Amino acid sequence: MIYASQSTLRYAISALSLCALPSVLTPVQAAPAPFTVHPRELFSQQVLATNGVGLFPYYRIVALANLGNGVVLAAYDGRPDGSDSPAPNSILQRRSTDGGATWGAPTYIAKGQPGSTGVQKYGFSDPSYVVDQNTGKVFNFHVFSKNTGFLASMIGNDDANLNVISSEVSVSTDGGVSWSTDPTNQPSLPPAASSLITKAVKPVGQTVNGVANVGGVVGQFAASGEGIQLRYGAHAGRLIQQFVGRVVQPSGNVIVQAYSVYSDDGGSTWHMGSPVGVGMDENKVVELSNGNVMLNSRPSDGSGYRKVAISTDGGITYSVPKNETQLPDPTNNGAIARMYPDAAEGSANAKILLFTNANSKTSRINGTARYSCDDGTTWSAGRVFQAGAMSYSTITALGNDTFGIFYEGQSNTLTFAKVDKAWLGVSC
Repeated sequence: MIYASQSTLRYAISALSLCALPSVLTPVQAAPAPFTVHPRELFSQQVLATNGVGLFPYYRIVALANLGNGVVLAAYDGRPDGSDSPAPNSILQRRSTDGGATWGAPTYIAKGQPGSTGVQKYGFSDPSYVVDQNTGKVFNFHVFSKNTGFLASMIGNDDANLNVISSEVSVSTDGGVSWSTDPTNQPSLPPAASSLITKAVKPVGQTVNGVANVGGVVGQFAASGEGIQLRYGAHAGRLIQQFVGRVVQPSGNVIVQAYSVYSDDGGSTWHMGSPVGVGMDENKVVELSNGNVMLNSRPSDGSGYRKVAISTDGGITYSVPKNETQLPDPTNNGAIARMYPDAAEGSANAKILLFTNANSKTSRINGTARYSCDDGTTWSAGRVFQAGAMSYSTITALGNDTFGIFYEGQSNTLTFAKVDKAWLGVSC
């Protein structure tokens, strides 16, 4: 989200026409496969968004969730000028009811407002879904910005402060058809209401040995893509969304760390775990077969490798992150997920993980999907789903050994790919 220049990022995104799309489900533009697909393998692609087509000139960032019964949600930023927060961006969504074969026209989850004389600018960026399998509720985390973004935000968590970057959670109780922050139900400026969780995710910190705001979060945002719900052990049912924060250290320095934000009451309240790491960035988590939680992070320190840490308490605290040299990364947002989310604890299927990112230490190229048979101890060489330019990606299980990959591809597009176990080459 933060560390590449706009010129570096602009090649990556887009959005499909809203104006030309009817309100019913329709097929969308197919993208050619960049490789040979064997007859017994499933690989299909559809462009869901293209820069300059529809409501916005630019589109970025990808989030994906499978709700079951064929319902798949894909969210992304609509951007007036291509830039990140605090631009007056909006969160858009397309919804499928047939497992990603066709998609409805784009709708708003949260709508930004350009500023003008007497009108306050605000915007929403970087969506991520969390699905509560117990209640059917769907949460969409995203930035709520006014005058400042991640890097320029000041300490504090007063949502009325125009120089504080805020966090919002939109809620859907009807499978993503409507949202609590739908613009038709929202006043001209979002209030400091239940949808805003800034106070939970952006603490002020404390004075320690004369150093002010130690542990305080200066700027933060939810890592785009998808969070998880724990299935095993004492914390079964816990909802977890990953965050990135600029956190004040005991020395007074501010560094970029990762942390979990979690709920044990179905999303009524949210709590912040302990920040971890140095040189972290957008990060994701996956529940391992023994109930531990593995954090997998984009690096912001130039190491060229993903950073990995383990939690034994459901995401509240993590071990010291280590570079995972099997997973090169060019400072980019990737994704990790369990291949079989409903697998029994400790089973062989529960150990199978999937991972997507740009397979390079230096460039956002060659979108690659890998698998692990052993809870992420070892990883396959992977298979390329997008040759050439590829930025952010997210992957989720769709059922029946099929999987959705939503990614920022070439030619300023956001593309949904559907693959199966055979295409991934999983052999465990």
